[in-house]
Amino acid sequence: MTIEEKLQHFYDTSVEEAYQEASQAIEAHQKSLDEMLSEHKKSRKQSAEAEVKAEAENARREVNKALSAEQLTIKRNWTKKQNELKEALFLEVKELLENFMKTAEYDDYLCKKINEARTFAGKDQLHIYLAPSDAAKLETLSSQTGFSLEVSEDPFMGGIRAVIPEKNILIDNSFLETFQTMKKEFKFDGGPRYE
Repeated sequence: MTIEEKLQHFYDTSVEEAYQEASQAIEAHQKSLDEMLSEHKKSRKQSAEAEVKAEAENARREVNKALSAEQLTIKRNWTKKQNELKEALFLEVKELLENFMKTAEYDDYLCKKINEARTFAGKDQLHIYLAPSDAAKLETLSSQTGFSLEVSEDPFMGGIRAVIPEKNILIDNSFLETFQTMKKEFKFDGGPRYE
């Protein structure tokens, strides 16, 4: 083998080895890049999922916040309307009571309540008061019941109040007390909770 052939052989072998080493280096680098790309994709996917999840949670919170605000507004409006209806209802009840107080049935009612108070008191001392608005009925009711009645200084809308002083008992059959109690305790049944 001549020197040129040896050199050529050396050159070919060196080039072949260099080509194989370069090919292995490129292959290793490509594998490394593929792994990096895979990791990057995985990382970006996780990041995107976390971002979507965070945005969805934020959107859910905003919707809940808006819903709560709207529910509060609806509840306020509902309560306001209920109060308006309650006031209208009790104005009508008061008007009906005032109309009832102009009838003969009212006089019968007063006589009945006076007699009930007398029966309850028995032999104890008893003071029975009419509302100032019923002062004109004092003599008539006194003669009908056979009991000396008094007119109260405090207005109480109608009905009677009776006092048994020895026992500190107040018999309150006044319309005012019943009216105020009913108005205070009145509740609307129904609505969203009952549907």
